[in-house]
Amino acid sequence: MKNKILDILRLDARVTNDEIAKRLGVPVEQVDAHIKQLEKSRTILGYRAIVNPEKLDDEPTIGIIEVKITPQRTVGYDEIAAQIYKFPEVETCYLLSGGYDLLIFIEGANLKEVATFVSRKLATIDHVVSTTTHFILKKYKEECFIVGDEDKTDRLPVTP
Repeated sequence: MKNKILDILRLDARVTNDEIAKRLGVPVEQVDAHIKQLEKSRTILGYRAIVNPEKLDDEPTIGIIEVKITPQRTVGYDEIAAQIYKFPEVETCYLLSGGYDLLIFIEGANLKEVATFVSRKLATIDHVVSTTTHFILKKYKEECFIVGDEDKTDRLPVTP
C-alpha cells in the first residue's frame, strides 16, 4: 500500500488523499494514516513542483560537481559530506562509487556564482582533494517529465 501511494505522489504531489483512495480502492482514512506515517518516518521528505526552466524569466545555472575527498581516520565520508551539504547553495549531495566520492548539484544565478562557490567554499574544505565542475546546458527530461515540447518533432514522416 505504501509503495502504491508513493508511486502516485511521485507523479503528482498535488493529488488529494481522496483521489489516491479512489485509485487504490481503499478508504481515505487508510490513505491519510499511511501518508502521516510516511511523513513522520521521513520516508516522504517533502513535496515539490518540477519547473520547466525554459519558461522562467531568469533561468538558473545548475552546476554538477564531482568531488574527490580523502577521509581521515576520525573524519569519514559522512562528516565531510555534512560540511558540504549544509551550504545553502547545495541542493543535492550523493556518495558515489567510482572515480569521485561525492556528486553535488548546486543552483546559482549564473556561471560566476557557481564557480565562486566551488573556489571559495567547496575547494577550501579540509580533505577535499579535487573537484570537477559541469554545467547543465539544457534539460530534456527531469523526474520522469519531458521538459521540452513533446509534440514537436524534427523527423520527417516515413513513407514506403
